[in-house]
Amino acid sequence: MRFAPSPTGMFHVGGARSALQNWIYAKQQGGVFVLRIEDTDAARNRPEWTEGILNALAWIGIARDTYEGPYFQSSYAEQHTAAAHELYTAGKAYYCDCTREQIQERSGPQFRGYDGFCRDRSLGPGEGRALRFRTPDEGSTVVVDLVRGEPTFDNKLIEDFVIARADGSAVFLLANVVDDMTMGITHVIRAEEHLPNTPKQQLLWAALGKTPPVWAHVPVVVNEKRQKLSKRRDKVALEQYRDEGYLADAMRNYLMLLGWAPSNDREIVPWSVIEDEFRLEEVNPSPAFFDEKKLRAFNGEYIRALTPQEFTDACRPWLTGTPVAPGGTPVAAPPWDPADYDPKVFDALAPHAQTRIALLAEIVQNVDFAFLPEPAVDEAAWAKAMKDGAADLLGAAIAAFGTAAWDAESLKSTLEAVGAERGLKLGKAQAPIRVAVTGRSVGLPLFESLEVLGRDRTLARLRAALDKL
Repeated sequence: MRFAPSPTGMFHVGGARSALQNWIYAKQQGGVFVLRIEDTDAARNRPEWTEGILNALAWIGIARDTYEGPYFQSSYAEQHTAAAHELYTAGKAYYCDCTREQIQERSGPQFRGYDGFCRDRSLGPGEGRALRFRTPDEGSTVVVDLVRGEPTFDNKLIEDFVIARADGSAVFLLANVVDDMTMGITHVIRAEEHLPNTPKQQLLWAALGKTPPVWAHVPVVVNEKRQKLSKRRDKVALEQYRDEGYLADAMRNYLMLLGWAPSNDREIVPWSVIEDEFRLEEVNPSPAFFDEKKLRAFNGEYIRALTPQEFTDACRPWLTGTPVAPGGTPVAAPPWDPADYDPKVFDALAPHAQTRIALLAEIVQNVDFAFLPEPAVDEAAWAKAMKDGAADLLGAAIAAFGTAAWDAESLKSTLEAVGAERGLKLGKAQAPIRVAVTGRSVGLPLFESLEVLGRDRTLARLRAALDKL
């Protein structure tokens, strides 16, 4: 198996799914997973993108010691050139000096691809001359595909496609085939978008005297409008999801459900179950909807399943402004001074936060009130909570909290009594207190938060709020 990404940007979630499928299948078959970096696009490649691929793979569990490579396509340029020359000398490829404009001018407004104009001109290599593969005029090419059956392509409908540029460098179609031959690749799992390339590549395999690999074209990943996920339009970077606080286990579980499902209608399952049950033949060829809302729900379930220590460790990057994973960029620093952060206070709040957040990045807005000198007040929440009667309620709460026992149950009972004296149910009585102390209208359980914050800081915030009214 091989996974062959291009280092031209952030790591696409669709690529992550293909990598996982290749990796699992190789393990199931007792085979080898090869990472090949297709770096021949020199204008767009950057070393940091390659490192990003390695880090992203490691984050979803494909550790660097579990595969061969990375190998670099650019290292195989001599083999590419040799294959192109072999095809040319065997009469299976020819040189062409047609420009795109000339081809379009001959074909008219209904451009249908190259028309074979240079097939019999006997041109040799030279400036401005690309090398084209001579596609058979008759017959068909059958692609044996573990997901899609046996798609059949009429050879006469496949244009004589370019396999090498005028400077002699191989294009993707030929380079990809030669690399797979060189590396002994026997199975190729890749996205459906590559299916139109497959008959061309299979013809190249045959022309070079080799047996093509077993193909498996998995469904394209689409957005809610059933459009293919696009870097220009959709959130597709695995690193972005990682840095928003998605857990690696949740992400890879969800990615494996894009076109496949475990037995008994289960979705959230241990990774060992996925490794055991995944079957390429069971992958649904229909487009797979990347549902971010569903992924978010998945992530919440995985967060709630963490042990207290695992949860604390997982939250640490957002509490300290450090990278989520080795090699990553630091996440945004929290709004508090590092000197004001108290791990013991966080440990007291963590169990309440763990049941409420769906993304680890949300931990900051849930606990910031405990580490800031003053709460970060949401103006809309303040305006809604601090209406007529709020000043009276705050004053009474200050007096009552001054002598109340300082535990969550006692504080709740105390505020219930203050509210009842004013004809308010607890929900209404809580609103001004919560906004005064935390700055927001929603958050962790109020009375547990007050208990952790302490009497002095709570009363100081209530008095500050009262002074503003």
